[in-house]
Amino acid sequence: MRIAIAGAGAVGRSIAQELVSDGHQVMLIERDRKHFDPNSVEQAEWVQADACELSSLEDAGMHLCDVVIAATGDDKVNLVVSLLAKTEFAVRRVIARVNDPTNEWLFTESWGVDVAVSTPRLLAAMVEESVTIGDVVRLMTLRQGQANLVEITLDESTPFAGRAVSELTLPRDAALVTILRGGRVIVPQPDDTLEGGDELLFVTTAAVEQDIKTALGY
Repeated sequence: MRIAIAGAGAVGRSIAQELVSDGHQVMLIERDRKHFDPNSVEQAEWVQADACELSSLEDAGMHLCDVVIAATGDDKVNLVVSLLAKTEFAVRRVIARVNDPTNEWLFTESWGVDVAVSTPRLLAAMVEESVTIGDVVRLMTLRQGQANLVEITLDESTPFAGRAVSELTLPRDAALVTILRGGRVIVPQPDDTLEGGDELLFVTTAAVEQDIKTALGY
């Protein structure tokens, strides 16, 4: 894919390096000369421009991008970049970084955002996920809140140990997508069995999150 990243600070450069390593074409757009360092991600295309300026985005070829990532440290800039990418250039997928959690409510489809990534929220979720047994931990919100990625860890004494995935009676709007077991990532098949300590990842609607917990005996 061709991916544009607005903001070449530490976050933007790290994202770019990962995407380049995965074989994607990456364009970094940075206004501040202090952060404009093509040598830091040599495989990426670098553009020194203001990502909030329509003409700059036109010159950079934003219309050719499959994905735009607004990764600056300024939420106002990220919102403007998202809106321009979606409304002016019809970019299929727009991902925006949320720096201040109190601004998260703004990062919606109305501003052109398909996926909002709040670092503070993700860190809090990771902490909860690492210490919580039997509770539903929301890791990420998808499609403007229409679905969530949630995690629940089975305790060692779970009555579901040794039972097949097919025996789980999950609510209609929930799907078990991954089982994390030690260093393994398991794509669950109906005959796969559960074990105590398994971390189960579900894609679900908010309305049935607690129903998942009930289905697992918590």
